[in-house]
Amino acid sequence: MNVNFYVTCIGDALKANVAKQSVLLLEQLGCKITFLEQQGCCGQPALNSGYVLQAIPAMKKLIETFEVNDYPIVAPAGSCVYAIKTYADYLKDEPEWAKRAKKVADRFYDLTDFIVNKLNIVNVGAKLPGNAVYHPSCSLFRKLGVKEEPITLLQNVEGLHLLPIHNQETCCGFGGTFSVKMAEISGEMVKEKVQHIMAVKPLYLIGADVSCLLNIGGRLKREGHHVKVMHIAEVLMSR
Repeated sequence: MNVNFYVTCIGDALKANVAKQSVLLLEQLGCKITFLEQQGCCGQPALNSGYVLQAIPAMKKLIETFEVNDYPIVAPAGSCVYAIKTYADYLKDEPEWAKRAKKVADRFYDLTDFIVNKLNIVNVGAKLPGNAVYHPSCSLFRKLGVKEEPITLLQNVEGLHLLPIHNQETCCGFGGTFSVKMAEISGEMVKEKVQHIMAVKPLYLIGADVSCLLNIGGRLKREGHHVKVMHIAEVLMSR
């Protein structure tokens, strides 16, 4: 299957290995990857902050970029995928652009959603021994409804044992610009999240959104906890 890969800003600037492992995983599963170099930010930070007019040029640029083919588009971040799926609402005063936005948005998939529901694969042959906690990001499971797919993939990783924690589905407090604008509240939320994680003492913390992992991982590090933080793509490429 031909697939476009959308790297995301964080994947490009901060977590290149997540992008790399995502591409390698898709290739291992039989996909031929196309990387459109004109791709840029989806505009999510501006949209989350209420700067809709300022985000529109980035939104239109992304639409134009992915209109060059009709391949499915896969990204390793539910937050970006969800932002793109809201484009048509923001562009409703420009009906033609809204129509184009919807066509592109309908081709966007979170990595785990694509593997399970489009490739129909639940076991990628990964091996990673040890106990782990999975953090479901709000964008992925609340907004996109992708809840069981990452868990199913992780349950099929040989040697990996997922541990439940108290209030597992509670937000970690990142929320994009929320963590900056409401830093004290955000700090207390991630502090509570780390308390629940460390109550079960896992070897790994796993998630499907890098932004959440950066937030929780930063708190774990500041408290001196030796928990390896991994994006699900890195886990699924473990052998």
